[in-house]
Amino acid sequence: MFKPKTIMEPFRVKVVEPLPMRTRQERAVALQEAKLNLFSVHADQVTIDLMTDSGTSAMSQEQWAGIMRGDESYAGGRSFFRFADTVKQLTGMEHIIPVHQGRAAERILFTTVGGKGKTIPANTHFDTTRANAEASGAEALDLVIEEGKDPSAEHPFKGNINVLALTKVLEERAGSVPLVVMTITNNSGGGQPVSLENMKQVRAVCDRFQVPLFLDCARFAENSWFIKLREEGQQQRTPRAIAEEMFRLADGAWMSSKKDAFGNIGGFLALKDDALAIECRNLLILTEGFPTYGGLAGRDLEALAIGLEEVLAEDYLEYRIRSTEYVWRHMDQAGVPLLRPAGGHAVYLDARKFLPHVPSGLLPGQSISAALFLEGGVRACEIGTVMFGHTLPDGTQAPGPMDLVRLAIPRRVYTQSHMDYVIEAVTYVFERRAQLGGLKIIEEPSALRHFTCGFEPIGWDPYAP
Repeated sequence: MFKPKTIMEPFRVKVVEPLPMRTRQERAVALQEAKLNLFSVHADQVTIDLMTDSGTSAMSQEQWAGIMRGDESYAGGRSFFRFADTVKQLTGMEHIIPVHQGRAAERILFTTVGGKGKTIPANTHFDTTRANAEASGAEALDLVIEEGKDPSAEHPFKGNINVLALTKVLEERAGSVPLVVMTITNNSGGGQPVSLENMKQVRAVCDRFQVPLFLDCARFAENSWFIKLREEGQQQRTPRAIAEEMFRLADGAWMSSKKDAFGNIGGFLALKDDALAIECRNLLILTEGFPTYGGLAGRDLEALAIGLEEVLAEDYLEYRIRSTEYVWRHMDQAGVPLLRPAGGHAVYLDARKFLPHVPSGLLPGQSISAALFLEGGVRACEIGTVMFGHTLPDGTQAPGPMDLVRLAIPRRVYTQSHMDYVIEAVTYVFERRAQLGGLKIIEEPSALRHFTCGFEPIGWDPYAP
């Protein structure tokens, strides 16, 4: 039986978009104007954009057809009911609240159940999840397993929650814990999956203390595929069957549908609890819009309903995970320090090992990200001390748990030759790593600083040839 080694995209291209092909000098000017913050660089200066896989996917012909069918009625549009029915069938949850993106669902949920004195445990909160929980006055507590804190550790499910640690927290604070969060896959921990067995164990602990379990399910399909690949007894099941079982272990879920639904915008909050749904829906009307559009156009709801079905296709998921592993493997062979093992939506560089001469307080991940853009026009995202650390009273930086550089791969956008180019760019920077130095933050906002803060180099010229 023919088993090709080539990773072939399970689609063909109908429309092309020119890539910006800028010179190093043009990128140097852009980087200086952005104060070394890649979020402030204009997209027309970026050749390969791996800053995020959120809202950057290519939609299918069926989704574009759905765009034309979208019902823009203010209330009760048919596109909402198509969307809601799709999410209900997938999650088994009755109350479907559309929002314009995942952080809107987080804001509504944590405004409703959070508050001062509350504790919200998770495997690892992502940046907006943590910010919205803390904005309510609650404590966002990370309880990922020990292997999930070590970039070099080999473990098939490094996104798992430490069940013993969760049990201890609930024994001590159950009355102040409104819910437990399981992020699938665990983005801040390197796009690592959570096992079905771990979800069942967490469900049992939550039942014991009568605490609801919620899924942050932006990449639920990729997590389902990893369960199929890596968990004993799951190989013969379909990704959809696995996904449905995951959702039915939970009491609620929210999703940024800009990830595993191929959407350019959109999300939802799904709930089983009738009373909580009423409170959240009331807040939705105040902040997002009427419950049957929730800040979205009908055409977006139509496209998302289609995407939620397409993303569970086995040929797509096999291609998606294999293509990410291809990039990871070639960088690994080149000696580039990576978070192990390969994840689903991104390849993560281990910045502390990449630049061992730059301490965490001097932001090695941000230095690498700047160098990748300058040399190759590749835009990445620091997931480390800039994102999760904080400035101490003496002006030094308290480091984040890890210093990573995320190369997030948009879905159905780039070809293997684009990824070969990225591998070459990362390898080029790695071979010249001794020339890189540290950075310091010269301006920062009070929350989510990584989006808008500015940097300057410490003792080196990042623009030197």
